[in-house]
Amino acid sequence: MVSSIKSDQVKLGKNLKEVREKKKMTQAEVAKLADITINYYARIERGEENPTFEVLKGLTTALKIKSSDILPF
Repeated sequence: MVSSIKSDQVKLGKNLKEVREKKKMTQAEVAKLADITINYYARIERGEENPTFEVLKGLTTALKIKSSDILPF
């Protein structure tokens, strides 16, 4: 179960990075719009963090996407 959650975190991070790059945005721009630190956002992209619902909502708003565009399940 734990490895499955970690795997989902990594997939989420990859999905976020892909969307961000397609939109030609920097990590700093996304982090600022989502009201989180750049370092925290970078750790999410690397799959090192398990963001809260509130953070996920902020990220989807910042990127102007639906949660289904990034969630790996």
